[in-house]
Amino acid sequence: MAFDIDMIKSVYERTPGRVNEARKLLNKPLTLTEKILYSHLWDAKTDSPYERGKSYVEFSPDRVAMQDATAQMALLQFMMAGKSKVAVPSTAHCDHLIQAKIGASVDLQNSINTSNEVFNFLETVSDKYGIGFWKPGAGIIHQVVLENYAFPGGMMIGTDSHTVNAGGLGMIAIGVGGADAVDVMAGMPWELKFPKIIGVKLTGELDGWTSSKDVILKVAGILTAKGGTGAVIEYFGPGAISLSGTGKGTICNMGAEVGATTSTFGYDDSMSRYLRATGREEVANMADQIKEHLTGDPEVYAEPEKYFDQVIEINLTELGPHINGPFSPDIATPISELGARAKKEGWPLTIEHGLVGSCTNSSYEDMTRAASIAEQAVKNHITPKSKFSINPGSEQVRFTAERDGYLGTLEEMGASIFANACGPCIGQWARAGAEKKERNTIVHSFNRNFAKRADGNPNTYAFVGSPELVTALTIAGTLDFDPRRDTLTNDNGEEIKLSPPKGVELPPNGFDVKDRGFQEPAEDGSSIEVVVDPNSERIQLLTPFKPWDGKNTEGAKLLIKAKGKCTTDHISMAGPWLKYRGHLDNISNNTLTGAINFVNDKPNSIKNQLTGEYGEVPAVQREYKAKGIPTFVVGDHNYGEGSSREHAAMQPRHLGVIAVLVKSFARIHETNLKKQGMLGLTFATESDYDKVLEDDTFNMIDLTEFTPGKPLMIELVHADGSKDLIAANHTYNEQQIEWFKAGSALNFLNQ
Repeated sequence: MAFDIDMIKSVYERTPGRVNEARKLLNKPLTLTEKILYSHLWDAKTDSPYERGKSYVEFSPDRVAMQDATAQMALLQFMMAGKSKVAVPSTAHCDHLIQAKIGASVDLQNSINTSNEVFNFLETVSDKYGIGFWKPGAGIIHQVVLENYAFPGGMMIGTDSHTVNAGGLGMIAIGVGGADAVDVMAGMPWELKFPKIIGVKLTGELDGWTSSKDVILKVAGILTAKGGTGAVIEYFGPGAISLSGTGKGTICNMGAEVGATTSTFGYDDSMSRYLRATGREEVANMADQIKEHLTGDPEVYAEPEKYFDQVIEINLTELGPHINGPFSPDIATPISELGARAKKEGWPLTIEHGLVGSCTNSSYEDMTRAASIAEQAVKNHITPKSKFSINPGSEQVRFTAERDGYLGTLEEMGASIFANACGPCIGQWARAGAEKKERNTIVHSFNRNFAKRADGNPNTYAFVGSPELVTALTIAGTLDFDPRRDTLTNDNGEEIKLSPPKGVELPPNGFDVKDRGFQEPAEDGSSIEVVVDPNSERIQLLTPFKPWDGKNTEGAKLLIKAKGKCTTDHISMAGPWLKYRGHLDNISNNTLTGAINFVNDKPNSIKNQLTGEYGEVPAVQREYKAKGIPTFVVGDHNYGEGSSREHAAMQPRHLGVIAVLVKSFARIHETNLKKQGMLGLTFATESDYDKVLEDDTFNMIDLTEFTPGKPLMIELVHADGSKDLIAANHTYNEQQIEWFKAGSALNFLNQ
């Protein structure tokens, strides 16, 4: 089924003209990224080219997608915007609040029982404001978007960092905070710093045990977790054309793990095949008519060094399978070296659990590749050494894979089939024994492997790989196994060597599904009432943040000086806290509880400057707030890496933090801080980070002169009375400064 055909027609009708105008303006051949961005300008065209990495640009995205954990706060904010209906096609997807514990049907029903209040709120608010609603069990947002909404040459934003998955169908799809989504749904322009563009040229062809997942695992190892920040990664070359549509989606999905704004591929036959297989023949036909505008110009790909800010070349024939981890998705190791490295590093060799699924690898093709390995274990009487579980990406994938026998094969090998939801990937895994915090190893086909992310255990060493490699390692039960060279001993004592996986790109008998789980919104939602119980523990209507008082802030205390990696998981944990994503005050009780205090190397243990005693971060901050004392958070590099969750900005804002001062930011988090009326600042001199002491007080010297491009001066007053004057850079433009003055972007919108 094709949604929003009229909107897509409109995009395709204007694309050729706008691309040609952009080519004349820039006076050069264009990358695909430039074509899509310039054809989605808010004002349709510009008189001068935008400067990559510097110019702030207003765009007009075609659609918005929201997952349940972030949709709550996004839609609570939208309710304050005074609009009767969303201005662009928008959807809400219930996929994050479904726990994985026993099995699909039981877990789904338990989650509905537990989170019914939230699901009812999302269903009602979606119905009222013209938003498509995907029910619990329908699938993971990004797989559902790929199957139903993504289209070549389009532009979308989504309240999840892995919105970038839609790049697999040639979109510019970008993860944002809920306030950004509100702007677009309210019919306002969406602002983004014009990205740099990294070109990844793929040559050769995948073979054997190497998969699309290995492309991004390799890229992550090259770029690191912050090497793509502020850039779009554009894949091209004969190797790119050889990949399947869902394989491209996998690569784009994990681009979030290198900090990229998004990733994309040019339109080709694999995308056309996928569109047609998923009931969107009309979209494919329209794309075919303008296909030269849905990929980079030939001159760009012939001489990429002239047109990209950075070029990486990967030969798929020589690539080989990789495993990334533990604790960071950019620690890349070829499978041939994994065993030796694990022994050297002291990583636990024994694999306790293997997991296949997540928005990264839960397509029909992924299921078939994993099943082709499981089938060999069953036929050769090999008993897996580790536990195994599967999360299909959507009800359509699940139904079709079950019909075609692939889920049955995986179950024969001993796999538990969990619900069509995120599950363990985002901490919704009720793993027995995790509370013991024992050292152990798991392998999964997910995208992130931060400490405590999957099961809450800081001592779970999580490694990321392709579905087929995860399946093989699960069977072997040890990291010291390379299926290309090693054998397995079956139940009869025979040595068996696994054959390379065989995947099926698209189901030969077509996709099928009985109930996809979609609900159309009411045509007229004016009579629909969204009721929120004022005593609810799950949903809380928002109160606007207070505007800036126009004065230099003085007497601010240091809340915490975070050491090392401080992701959005550290700032606002998922797992059991997901249930409070619609209640700002309740979820604020987890604020920065995962951040490591530089002073004592402990999480959730900071000095209360009012008492001199150590306490939990939220409790100390609430005491400061009660006494009207503002606070600063200080952090390291790539602060706010990971999810798009704006809770990581809204919670500190709600509790009274006024500024976050760090060495560098992850893109989405910096934007979220700006949207919520906070100061997101970076040390002009990185070594000034070392000058911050736990008893410090911060005085803003020239906040009253806050202007674009001008650093802010901050006086650090130490406990002994000595002082340091430090400069803090910022990237605020004039409009963003107005957000700060108004108290938030939403406040500014409502002025």
